[in-house]
Amino acid sequence: MRLVALLPVLLVSACAMTAPKPTLDDGVAGPIRETRHDAGDDLLTAGLGLEGLRAPTPPAVPAEAANPAELRRLALWANWRGIVDLSDAGGFARVWGPAPDRSLPRVPGREYAAFATVPGARQPHRVLAQVPDAFDRARRCLVVAPTSGSRGIYGAIGFAGAWGLTRGCAVAYTDKGAGSDAFDWDSDSGVALDGTRARRGEAPLGFTPDGASPGPHRIAIKHAHSGDNPEADWPRHVMQAAAFGLRALSMAFPEEAPFTPENTRVILAGLSNGGGAVLRAAELPEASRVAAVVAAAPQLHLAGGTPLYDYASLAGLLQPCALLDPRLRDAPWPVPRANLEPALRARCASLAAAGLLDGDTIEALATHAHDRLEAAGFEAQAQRAGALNVAFDLWRSVAAVYASAYARADAAESVCGYGFATLDANGRPRATAPGERARWFGEHAGVAPSGGIGLVDGLASGADPALPGLLCARQGWIGEDALAGRIRTGIAQTQATGRPLAPRVVVVHGRDDGLIPAALTARPWVEAAQATGADVRYLEIANVQHFDAFLGLPGVAPHYLPLLPFAWAVLDAVLAKLEDGSPLPASGNIETKSRGTDGAGAARPLEAAHLGQITRIGPRR
Repeated sequence: MRLVALLPVLLVSACAMTAPKPTLDDGVAGPIRETRHDAGDDLLTAGLGLEGLRAPTPPAVPAEAANPAELRRLALWANWRGIVDLSDAGGFARVWGPAPDRSLPRVPGREYAAFATVPGARQPHRVLAQVPDAFDRARRCLVVAPTSGSRGIYGAIGFAGAWGLTRGCAVAYTDKGAGSDAFDWDSDSGVALDGTRARRGEAPLGFTPDGASPGPHRIAIKHAHSGDNPEADWPRHVMQAAAFGLRALSMAFPEEAPFTPENTRVILAGLSNGGGAVLRAAELPEASRVAAVVAAAPQLHLAGGTPLYDYASLAGLLQPCALLDPRLRDAPWPVPRANLEPALRARCASLAAAGLLDGDTIEALATHAHDRLEAAGFEAQAQRAGALNVAFDLWRSVAAVYASAYARADAAESVCGYGFATLDANGRPRATAPGERARWFGEHAGVAPSGGIGLVDGLASGADPALPGLLCARQGWIGEDALAGRIRTGIAQTQATGRPLAPRVVVVHGRDDGLIPAALTARPWVEAAQATGADVRYLEIANVQHFDAFLGLPGVAPHYLPLLPFAWAVLDAVLAKLEDGSPLPASGNIETKSRGTDGAGAARPLEAAHLGQITRIGPRR
């Protein structure tokens, strides 16, 4: 199989602008903020360039008076680093990326930002459109990019944003009703449209929680506490972002308005949660008007299939113990295994004491845990990548956010004892300083811990303190009480049908994905979609797991390759199909070669040969 791949002054005036709405409804009723971004503060890196993004120290933000330009620069720095391995050894800007000269191009242009609302929702979601000065008006292209994970509005910049902007396309983003709009009860403040902090009632906010604070110094997270179960509306968020992107183009080029799906090629492109969002958007009637859909490592489930909450709540319990199974002795560890082994052994013992695992030895208990995960759909490669999930406590992060979201709970309910706060040295909630709150818009990833916001586990106790909360979260799927009913109802509202109406869809997934296993997500959806006769292609890549940003870790880099070069290859193939009729890649597996280590034990630099059948080309001119 052969794929084609590539691999200062901010005008901060905010004003209410009017323009004819496109035929798709963008859900925007309030003001649209237009800003100009030139070379010193461009659309792609806010003037940081590749070296600035690679810098380990984040851009400075004043402690008490952060302005929108500074917050935007911080958000771009954090979101690039959150999903892309930017290192030269990892191959970015050398083997793959926007430019072949070990740099990132400056992309001047305009941004349009607004709050949009899905009918019936309590809270808005953010939409933002970037229109580069180099927008190709002869070959109109709009990339619609929902964020990955629960990230903020710039969460897709390193994937779909960078790809589209360097190919003369405009890009429209949505935070999917999640994002970095954290609300602090101590100061009664949230995040305004321009990213700055504002008190309740002073300005429209990205998230204003209902109900009371669950306790002193607590923070409400939008994905968890909006009361809207935003995942249920992800397809609508995507289509509203598409409509807003077309509206922004009509504002940027009024002499050529209106921009519509009929005269502008609209490509929906998402990664992880964003990938699931675009595939579910592909099932809407409006999707028949888009040009193509590209999903990378999509998080979604078919009706009757295995949802994220089911396998995440099970893995949260079992995977720490399963990592001690002899079959995983050579699994990659992002931290030294010895650092985690006492906690892993404690989990085996606590599960045995609770009657959830059988065995007379730690090894036997670990084997039982491994076998149960295998029976639940975690293939060998997915289990091998499990240390990443355990080392970074990802399953508990999922449980804390998604249990509350699916139950449509407010923060005061503290589902399974979980909550959020800035923590002191002893792990207790403390008041935040204005400068800390200001940085949330840029650094918070919509889950905890991130951006200085920590996870509060009110049920933590005993030798295995995380276990009680995780047991409660698991009961949210298998239990029979009212909370479990609410959670299962919320999950049912997020099901995919597997019946896409978009004219062409390409899905790419890593075979070694341990967080969003392909066997439980992409493969079932693709099989159902192909059975309808839809034009759906599926590429599964060996030696690729879920988190490109983790590939800079010494214990991870030798074993895994980045996903994004393959996702960009697919986007290039889709664009070639739309422009000159070139064939899309056929479905199949891409066999690759892991980087391995050099004589000193360090990961070898990524080379094109590691990626299999990929040929690099440059951006279209």
